[in-house]
Amino acid sequence: MAAAAELTLLEKSLGLSKGNKYSAQGERQIPVLQTNNGPSLTGLTTIAAHLVKQANKEYLLGSTAEEKAIVQQWLEYRVTRVDGHSNKDDIRTLLKDLNSYLEDKVYLTGYNFTLADILLYYGLHRFIVDLTVQEKEKYLNVSRWFCHIQHYPGIRQHLSVVVFLKNRLYTNSL
Repeated sequence: MAAAAELTLLEKSLGLSKGNKYSAQGERQIPVLQTNNGPSLTGLTTIAAHLVKQANKEYLLGSTAEEKAIVQQWLEYRVTRVDGHSNKDDIRTLLKDLNSYLEDKVYLTGYNFTLADILLYYGLHRFIVDLTVQEKEKYLNVSRWFCHIQHYPGIRQHLSVVVFLKNRLYTNSL
């Protein structure tokens, strides 16, 4: 998904009225937002943080100094590790690492839903949607986290629902 489309989804999930126009610059199509009263903003995470502040939902950036740092870490991870990777081996490694990390966490920062969860969800959607049932079971913690985020109010929007449960037929022999 193009960064501009993600930012439009984010705007809508934050309850912001549409109106921002995004352009892309360079070979990597880095998003650019021209603000009404100042210089343009460049980069997915920079623009996303700006939108969160514009919507007065700063809690999505973290509530403690540590949580803010963890959010920043995951936003950086999204841009440096997820974006631009379409190699299946890279994605497997990424999902394996993320699966280990999420073993004892509900959200990326632990117990609070943040911008990092939203942007990583958007960034991983194109990969998770193509996983087989067996692959989803292999990355159980990622699957749990992803399923939880996709059902968070206003986040998924028009993106396809990723199904995580396989229907099992049980015979009842009495």
